[in-house]
Parts: sequence; C-alpha cells; structure tokens
Amino acid sequence: MSTLLQIEGVGKSFGGLKAVQNVSLSVTEGRLSALIGPNGAGKTTLSRSCLDS
Repeated sequence: MSTLLQIEGVGKSFGGLKAVQNVSLSVTEGRLSALIGPNGAGKTTLSRSCLDS
C-alpha cells in the first residue's frame, strides 16, 4: 500500500502560543484514518497547515 500523506515535525505558533508542536503522521492507502481530540487541541490548525504547504 502506498502513502497518501506524510508529515513530519509540523508546528504552528500564534505569538507565544504553540498551537501545534512537532506533529508527525502517515496516512496509508486503504486504511481508515481519523484526527480526533478535544476542542482547542489543534486539529483544524494542523489540517490547514498541511493544506497551505
């Protein structure tokens, strides 16, 4: 199976606030993957960081 998305060491800060810090993940073809977490955990920030790259 091939890798559809791979990120390593992604981070995003807003001023002094580290919203996302050193995140790595791999999404493989044929596998069900989800990004879950509580409100304010950085899910949307991480997704936008991947799309803006």
